[in-house]
Amino acid sequence: MSDIRIYLAGPEVFLPNSVEIRQAKKDLTSAQGFIPVAPGDDDVADQPTPKQKGMAISARDEMLMDSSDAIIANLTPYRGIAADTGTCFELGYMSAQGKPAFAYSNEPKNHSDRVLEYYGGQVQRDASGLPRGPDGLLVEDFDMIDNLMLQGGIERRGGAVVAGQAAADAMFSDLAAFVEVLKIAAARLL
Repeated sequence: MSDIRIYLAGPEVFLPNSVEIRQAKKDLTSAQGFIPVAPGDDDVADQPTPKQKGMAISARDEMLMDSSDAIIANLTPYRGIAADTGTCFELGYMSAQGKPAFAYSNEPKNHSDRVLEYYGGQVQRDASGLPRGPDGLLVEDFDMIDNLMLQGGIERRGGAVVAGQAAADAMFSDLAAFVEVLKIAAARLL
């Protein structure tokens, strides 16, 4: 086993079976030769207020990222059309430190297709030819699995993004795309 620590970012901590899913991901990461680092593995002590508890969790997760060498982020859409916002922060935090980044999504549709569905197909081209939703907002259309800054930031730094296709009831438990990107990370880092 190498001494490369991989931070496993994603919304798994919110799942009812989060312990099992995170353990499965950690086992796969270890089997590939990395040391897995997963947020939520260690409990944060109770705090006087919910905000203080949130601040303690944030500090702990940043400490875990600081101790890690790379990140694999789960960008499967969470509570909407895009990736979990906490995962997006973690991906940016690690990228800003110059650490290798990899990601996957269990949703095969790209970001613009999901936005089109969100608008019920009501996307029109404006006078200059740009796609806009009924609210007038521009629809990002770059054939990427999420916002261009996420996939672009990963790939421009030599990382990879894998788009899998999980069943609707296994969107956060199907680990096939995770395994695929983990193998890519191993080929590039080990």
